[in-house]
Amino acid sequence: MLDIYLGIILIYICLMLFKLFSCKYAFDRILYLNIFSTFIVIFIVIYAVKSQLLYLIDLVLVYSLLGFVSLVFITRFIRRGESS
Repeated sequence: MLDIYLGIILIYICLMLFKLFSCKYAFDRILYLNIFSTFIVIFIVIYAVKSQLLYLIDLVLVYSLLGFVSLVFITRFIRRGESS
């Protein structure tokens, strides 16, 4: 059953990559990048549960925190570039 979920998540990851590279606006790209990161986290969690490699959960937490911090910095950088 978890293999089906992994396949569905992989399809969504491919769709988010397509949307990421096909959109015009910077904030849309940031949104799709955040969604892509979330799907990667979900994929790794499902894989960790399926294969019983629980140390991957720690890596997912670090990846999520780095994704959030990079999202904040990217939006501040873009926002600062628009005002000047």
